[in-house]
Amino acid sequence: MGSAAGGPRATTPGQQLRALFYVVPPGESSFRTLEEVPDYVEKSIPFFIAFIVLEFAVSWVQKRKLSGRINDGISSLSLGILSRLPDVLFRSVDLISYIYVWNNYRLFELPWDSPWTWYLTFLGVDFAYYWFHRISHEVNILWAAHQVHHSSEDYNLFTALRQSVLQKYTSWMFNLPMALFIPPSVFAVHLQFNLLYQFWIHTEVVTNIGPLEWILNTPSHHRVHHGRNPYCIDKNYGGTLIIWDRIFGTFEAEDAKVVYGLTHPVNSFEPILLQLRPLAHIWNTFWATPGFCNKLSVLFKGPGWGPGKPRLGLPEEIPVITGKEVPFNPRVPAYLNCYAVVHFAVIMELYIDLLATVTVLSQGTILLRIFFIILSLTSFGFLMENRPKAGILEIIRCSVFLGVYKLGYLRNQLSLLDCAYEVLFSLCAAFWGIQVMKRITSSKDKHP
Repeated sequence: MGSAAGGPRATTPGQQLRALFYVVPPGESSFRTLEEVPDYVEKSIPFFIAFIVLEFAVSWVQKRKLSGRINDGISSLSLGILSRLPDVLFRSVDLISYIYVWNNYRLFELPWDSPWTWYLTFLGVDFAYYWFHRISHEVNILWAAHQVHHSSEDYNLFTALRQSVLQKYTSWMFNLPMALFIPPSVFAVHLQFNLLYQFWIHTEVVTNIGPLEWILNTPSHHRVHHGRNPYCIDKNYGGTLIIWDRIFGTFEAEDAKVVYGLTHPVNSFEPILLQLRPLAHIWNTFWATPGFCNKLSVLFKGPGWGPGKPRLGLPEEIPVITGKEVPFNPRVPAYLNCYAVVHFAVIMELYIDLLATVTVLSQGTILLRIFFIILSLTSFGFLMENRPKAGILEIIRCSVFLGVYKLGYLRNQLSLLDCAYEVLFSLCAAFWGIQVMKRITSSKDKHP
């Protein structure tokens, strides 16, 4: 149970591992105050990495092929990091809104240390997630945020980390009824557990888990949810439990081979574009659609809606799956894939260091580090698409790193690593400078 200590409760590796599968019992995960609740998500990062490696190994043994691609994997991880950066600056809007309602409008207070409160919150959080998730597919303006998670044409544990920056600013309202009687410390635990459970179901290496398929959301059920086959559209919204889909008529069992991704693929690995392009599409459609009521329908009806169509659009307009679909996969040199992996590993290290030291860093240092991380993730997207301007962006990125590093804003706790980073980024800046000069020279030779 909770203690009188003011900081987050320490967790063991075993508890963190079990948190991924929602098997941490009430006695180990009930806390008196919100301050005592561990950051289960942040502490799960090593397990995310370990399970991704394990998935690659199992996929190789089963199918003699890896479970993902470098470009799509980096894109998914980039979107995951991007989605968590606002939490570095301020507390989650889910908790801010929940605490406000709890402090000002609660009707009564359930005991924080009762197993009945724990299990009721488990059901409440999952029920709220089902409806938030379903409405995020059925309301265009909410789909614009949620579609980021569906934009991958692969289905693996990388995809689980592919999250939207904007989604959390719409999901909070679905949890507010619980704030009328469930303590914030209990809610904060289940909010994290519900999210963590959904990590491991993003895989193809687990086929079926027997009778539990009737109750739990499983890899098989969630593969259907991520499919763009007509039979998969708008199905299986559950987070931890699949019973809500069975009750409300949105369940569909896995049948024909699932083809993953959006019905109209975005064809990009650039994280900012993936986050904002759907909003730009809605903006353009809004102004191009005649009539005030139709304009509102563009925002609040389904993504497939148009004037004269049903609320969720026409099923026959969903593109037919032929089985010959080819994922977006621009050809890039092998050295560029290696380069991207090495530099992404550096950014991961800087991101983890930022999370670990955020409480002792100045606001200016935090903002500079966030800016550099976003610049890097954008540049990686350009590299994975082999865009002509990627070299120029890399020169800028490497130069920014060296400048900010010299000023002391990106110093690492390990001085040896700092030295290695300085050498790496200096060499890379020089390399891309040579590549850009070669491109300019070649262009002049072709067009004297």
